This record gives sequence, structure tokens and C-alpha cells, in this order.
Amino acid sequence: MLSRRLFLLLCALCALLPLVRSGSASPAPETPFPGWPSHFEGRPLTPLPLSELEASFQQGFPGQVGRFSDGRREIILRWVTRETRKLHPSADCFKANGYQLENRPLLRQGEQRWSSYQASRNGTRLLVRERISDAGGGQWSDVSAWYWAAQLGQTQGPWWAVTVAEQE
Repeated sequence: MLSRRLFLLLCALCALLPLVRSGSASPAPETPFPGWPSHFEGRPLTPLPLSELEASFQQGFPGQVGRFSDGRREIILRWVTRETRKLHPSADCFKANGYQLENRPLLRQGEQRWSSYQASRNGTRLLVRERISDAGGGQWSDVSAWYWAAQLGQTQGPWWAVTVAEQE
């Protein structure tokens, strides 16, 4: 019985070990917001006002949130300065607004990887894709994978989270 308890205790400690950070690590210096890009994928961006929900989401968010159109797609850009649970998958917002979601395969565009899904509501079908990237070339197509990579010090901010929605 004692050996089983010792085994379970060791398993629990091993599971928590990656979460322990060195006390000597200093926080990353605050990077000033670089501003919104004027183009996305070769197309000019036009700023759109944030919805009430998006504006309320920005309160307490570590970074900036912007909403844009390139004339055929809506693009949400989130500039994130530190790891946070306030950065959530766009699918959560679509579900909360009554959309039915259908997962699609991972998309590759050159070196970029995007998660993708179809969002449908009242006859409207949108193809949605999203990704998160850092300045060092790191990229994540899953918010949870990004969060844990950031928590474990495998990536440094700031990060860009990009969501693109277009009519299908």
C-alpha cells in the first residue's frame, strides 16, 4: 500500500514539475504596440468598429483587439502581450452567437498552419480559420497548445492571433 501511495505522489509531482518556473527568470520587457497592419494577405484593411461583445472582451485583455475588412473577409487581429486565458478560440464566440460548427482539416498556406471550421446559422455559411504566431517563427493553430507553450516558457510574447471569416 505504501509503494502505491509513493508511486501516486511521484506521478503527481512529475505532472506538476513543468509548471515550476525558475525564480531567477525575469519578466520579458513590455513591447510597445506596433500598430495595426495596413494590409493582410496582400489586400488593404479597413478598420471596423468592435461589437459590444468584442469591446467588453477587450477590458482586462493583455493587448489589443482590432476588427477589419479587406472587402470580402472579416479579420479579427489580437495582439497579445502575455499568456492569458482571455485569449480563447473564435469557435467559442461563434457558438455563443448561435452558429453550428463543423471542424475542417488543418489548412496550410506556405509555411503557415491554420485551424479551420465552418460556421453556419440561418442559411449563412462561413469558413473560419485562425492561428497564433510569435516573432521567432513559432505558430499554433490551437489556443490551448499556445497557452501551455507560453506557460512553460517555450515561446515569448508578444503574439499575433488572427481569425479570418469569409462567406463560403
